[in-house]
Amino acid sequence: MIKLLAVDMDGTCLDGRSRITDNTIKALREAAQAGITIVPATGRNLFCLPHRLAEGTLYGSRSAEGRKNRGLFRYVISSNGARVVDIQEKKTLFQAMIPKETAAALLERCRGQRLITASHISNRYLLQGRTATLAGRLVYGRDAKGIYCVRDMLQTVKMSAFQTEELQFYFFTHQSRRRLENTLGLFPGLTAAYTSVYAEVYSRQASKGRALEALAKRLGITREEIACIGDGENDLSMFAVSGLKIAMGNAFEGLKQQADYVTSSNNREGAAKAVRRILDAERFVSRFRCAEE
Repeated sequence: MIKLLAVDMDGTCLDGRSRITDNTIKALREAAQAGITIVPATGRNLFCLPHRLAEGTLYGSRSAEGRKNRGLFRYVISSNGARVVDIQEKKTLFQAMIPKETAAALLERCRGQRLITASHISNRYLLQGRTATLAGRLVYGRDAKGIYCVRDMLQTVKMSAFQTEELQFYFFTHQSRRRLENTLGLFPGLTAAYTSVYAEVYSRQASKGRALEALAKRLGITREEIACIGDGENDLSMFAVSGLKIAMGNAFEGLKQQADYVTSSNNREGAAKAVRRILDAERFVSRFRCAEE
């Protein structure tokens, strides 16, 4: 039976406009009420979790929705697996950071490449420059509580008391991307996930799968008791450590090929459908066991 459900956020629980629907959040609540440990597993930093999930869990619960979210989840895999946080105990359970010296060296080499830089440090999303920060707040909307503006990312990293969870570089031309790829080739301890407009850079020791495996071991949960839902290349590592693997209809082809089944797209509430399919299977198994007894 499934005891832990790891769910990606963007492209999975969130639709194409970065919204989580009433039906999707209701399905997650039903799973939590059924005793399944819900674990958001995201490329976002902790304080940029979707506000509808964060309210009542990460933040206060004064609203009606916040009150409904109490107990929805306790653990979060953030920054592509760089960190696992127990939000109830306010404690980091696992981390795989970019060493400060490595982050500084990479930022130094990227100076002059016409890139917008961002970082995840101490569960916050830092953006260099006011224009980039304003754009980030517009994109994230109510999810932007964790966004902060810094004047110089290199100096911020050097002066920070914390290591870096992730670096991001936004590029605007193919030439800028190629230069960035060549630069990253000089740092064998780092890996990157690319979209059409930016790269997420993190430690080679960090992945959603490694973080999920560490959390499951801590909770005494076996691989067969883990399910995960995702859409992106960075979700492949979760598939490798899960007993039940579900790909979104909008997932990239490589993930679909590894999945046990493919649900609908994120614009058709595929995550909610997958969660309820898991719950239906769990109820069937429970009834079957009761009948045997």
